[in-house]
Amino acid sequence: MVETWPGTAYPLGATFDGSGTNFALFSEVAERVELCLFDADGTETRVEVTEVDAYVWHCYLPAVQPGQRYGYRVHGPYEPEKGLRCNPNKLLMDPYAKATSGEIEWDQSLFGYNFGDPDSRNDDDSAQHMQKSVVITPFFDWEGDRRLDIPYNESFIYEAHVKGLTQLHPDVPEEQRGTYAGLAHPAVTEHLTKLGVTAIELMPVHQFVQDSTLLE
Repeated sequence: MVETWPGTAYPLGATFDGSGTNFALFSEVAERVELCLFDADGTETRVEVTEVDAYVWHCYLPAVQPGQRYGYRVHGPYEPEKGLRCNPNKLLMDPYAKATSGEIEWDQSLFGYNFGDPDSRNDDDSAQHMQKSVVITPFFDWEGDRRLDIPYNESFIYEAHVKGLTQLHPDVPEEQRGTYAGLAHPAVTEHLTKLGVTAIELMPVHQFVQDSTLLE
């Protein structure tokens, strides 16, 4: 039995406060929500989320620490013709997850219908093939470093891709090209400094899912 406290509806997502973790999920249609915790070997433990405020389902688990993998199962109406597809057999990622674990394995169970029959309903459990959300720690030791706080009217903001800026740079070690470490390499930072750049704005940096058709 997992110890569960009411928690709060804000902020959305999983928030570690240095002791335990608050979970909050928005859904206007859910009738019941289960928070699913996964251990290292994939064993699943389900926690009933019973607190709801303004369509936000929430709970606080004092024992959950950073590194915990999790997802949700949402019970509610299944009426595809109305855009409602609640199916607790399908593990859902937290849309506010700050980290993920694993990759999506494009198995039939991930779909709400059977291949070849889009009007059918598929109730296979998808957890084994689904990517998991991960609780992280928001605390970081800056080791005495601080923001430069350069005024906007004196800022020169350079927009770039991590890979595009480093992948073919001859002075960046090959193993660092296309990585954040490569972006921080002196060969790159010195070049940007010579240009007068005061800050870098990275093109969208986020987790994304490759469509199964593209992979095939």
